[in-house]
Amino acid sequence: MLHLFSFPPRSTSTKKKGHIQMASVSASQVMSRSSHFNSGGTCNLKPKLCARSVACKRIPSLRNQAMSYHGLRSLNQVDLINMQTNSKATSQQARRKGYKNTNGRTFGVIAGGSGMNLIFVGSEVAPWSKTGGLGDIIGGLPPAMAANGHRVMTVTPRYDQYKDSWDTGVTVELKVGDNLETVRFFHCYKRGVDHVFVDHPIFLKKVLGKTDEIVGTDYQDYQLQFSLLCQAALEAPRVLNLNNSKYFSEPYGEDVVFIANDWHTALIPCYLKSMYKPHGIYKNAKVVFCIHNIAYQGRFAFWDFELLNLPNQFERSFDFFDGYARYFWPVKGRKINWMKAGILESDRVLTVSPYYAQELISGFERGVELETIIRKTGITGIVNGMDVEEWNPLTDKYISVNYDHTTVLDAKPFLKEALQAEVGLPVDKNIPLIGFIGGLEKEKGSDILVAAIPEIVEENVQIVVLGTGVEYMEKQLEQLEVKYPEKARGVAKFNVPLAHMITAGADFMIVPSRFEPCGLIQLHAMRYGTVSIVASTGGLVDTVKDGVTGFHIGEAFNIDVRVVDSTGGGASSVDCEAVDPADATAVATTVKRALAFYRTPYLPEMIKNCMAQDLSWMGPAKQWEEVLLSLGVGSSEPGINGEEIAPLAKENVATRLGVGGSEPGINGEENAPPAKENTVVLKVVVPDESSVWDVYSAMTLMEGCGGLFIDMKKQKVTVKGKVQPDAVLQVLLDIGYKASFWEEEATDVEEAEEEATDVEETEGQK
Repeated sequence: MLHLFSFPPRSTSTKKKGHIQMASVSASQVMSRSSHFNSGGTCNLKPKLCARSVACKRIPSLRNQAMSYHGLRSLNQVDLINMQTNSKATSQQARRKGYKNTNGRTFGVIAGGSGMNLIFVGSEVAPWSKTGGLGDIIGGLPPAMAANGHRVMTVTPRYDQYKDSWDTGVTVELKVGDNLETVRFFHCYKRGVDHVFVDHPIFLKKVLGKTDEIVGTDYQDYQLQFSLLCQAALEAPRVLNLNNSKYFSEPYGEDVVFIANDWHTALIPCYLKSMYKPHGIYKNAKVVFCIHNIAYQGRFAFWDFELLNLPNQFERSFDFFDGYARYFWPVKGRKINWMKAGILESDRVLTVSPYYAQELISGFERGVELETIIRKTGITGIVNGMDVEEWNPLTDKYISVNYDHTTVLDAKPFLKEALQAEVGLPVDKNIPLIGFIGGLEKEKGSDILVAAIPEIVEENVQIVVLGTGVEYMEKQLEQLEVKYPEKARGVAKFNVPLAHMITAGADFMIVPSRFEPCGLIQLHAMRYGTVSIVASTGGLVDTVKDGVTGFHIGEAFNIDVRVVDSTGGGASSVDCEAVDPADATAVATTVKRALAFYRTPYLPEMIKNCMAQDLSWMGPAKQWEEVLLSLGVGSSEPGINGEEIAPLAKENVATRLGVGGSEPGINGEENAPPAKENTVVLKVVVPDESSVWDVYSAMTLMEGCGGLFIDMKKQKVTVKGKVQPDAVLQVLLDIGYKASFWEEEATDVEEAEEEATDVEETEGQK
């Protein structure tokens, strides 16, 4: 964690490598008319976490490619690797169930104590709504804080009818613009956190994919939307009586800390000071403002200040001058800037990495015209964590071989082969493979990468690019296979399974961002033992150590920051006319430097260094706790060293939000545990060793097949999933085999997965 206060400007031409250490309204309006409802018990959803089998999983692209996948040799090795990692999965399952170790410590979700009351407010929260890193952070940090013994709530819009959220029956009336609007609160309690969703038609009509909205459109009623959200967030802790947690009950009260995230929530400190504190409400409450991306600031026409219903004394905090035209209102010069007001009116300002904090005060290009404001208030940078359960190579359902740090060097060659076969590249485990996963936009540097590929493919290397975004960039991706059929593939679609396959199967992950506040891709890659090649900017500097866990490209890329209001609330964004050839050369040169490490003892060492790190939210949560405690709110106390075990995520439903400052993303539902239903486990005994691959390939085509486990010693294939014995036998007959089988019905998926490897063999000819 790095604290910055009144530092002088830094030049962006000198780039530091390596890791930075921790461095007016009546009382009747304030007391909103509301109905109270005790929501305890109705939504106490405690998901049962199912253990994931470490069995060899279905690889659709390999169904008819036995020769290209080296046939039975690879299956023998896969089986061996799975056996080596099986004990790790069993241990992890025991922790989730709350078993005790020899020291008597119980593992599992820990939530309790007399810590702080924390209210995280944002425009999105994963997995319900997500357009980028903001949703992941509000979905990941609050559970970690709850695990440390704090009482935690998130407040976000209800963009959809989330199946796992319940109507509390509580409504409040709020003044938005010239009208009184009624909002209703929905609630879901998961992972120790009270997730509160603000229900109002203004949110439901702005869901991309459902209301025919365009990605990046700046809606004229943005200010009304998020004024409503901010006011509702200030009411929620007072009017909601939530008692799902056995440690806490009753409303949160007034001794709370609000954590406002990005420009959408910048009105919270303003309303707190103007509508509540003058009337003796929230006297001790504080606000922390967290900047996730300085490029999106919420700039609007100056006369729109009247819509916010704030006293004139706040006008100065919003007042902002620039030389750019408003998208909907063609006015140059004087505007209001929500983010500026949020920074100035909050009690503390944070951002998502120490180096990004330095960049924000370094000058116009990186501070985007707010650098002097941030120097005035000071800023603290704390690196983000990541979801180490969803992104866990030991339990990942999307990869064909599960592994950990002890088996990573054995597993990755086969995962590379699976990835090569999946995208149609020549299958050869000896060719180094580079992956890219991210938005196809200038901020992420995807155009720089495309410009560098001609020089990169001169080497003995393959590259797989996955992403969606700007249309012309997507077309560039589609041309990669045409131009370099043996070397490159581009996939311009949202594909969760392929993202996991790339993360696990690539040797290197490239992140050529022009600016990156923190970044998650490199964290996921290191978690999977994939060495990162990164631009030397923002959180990439803090998280990747050059020569230890990855390679830095060096000097920051050239950027031209222009205000392009159509990208979200009058935001600033990267608007480069063309790629600087020097940037493309720098990327290619660094890739070649990384390739020089391939097949040397240094690369395995770097892989192990990557996987040895704790990239979870546990460390960042303690740093956040330190900052929040320093505000001295009420009876706040330090939390405990909790261990939060997140439920394993399923693929989210692809629904997009039209939120300012957003890129295309997903809007998913919270991942419930698998439903309890009968699952049939079959063991098919084949006549000889050479028959295993034929049976394996045929089984993957079956509807309902959830996974396969190969036992070469016993010439046995275990099929798990929602399949019927007669259907399996018919498949075997279709390919010319007679087989014995054994079947048993399991009560749920978890038992079925355990039986897939543990049950005693019983045979009967059929």
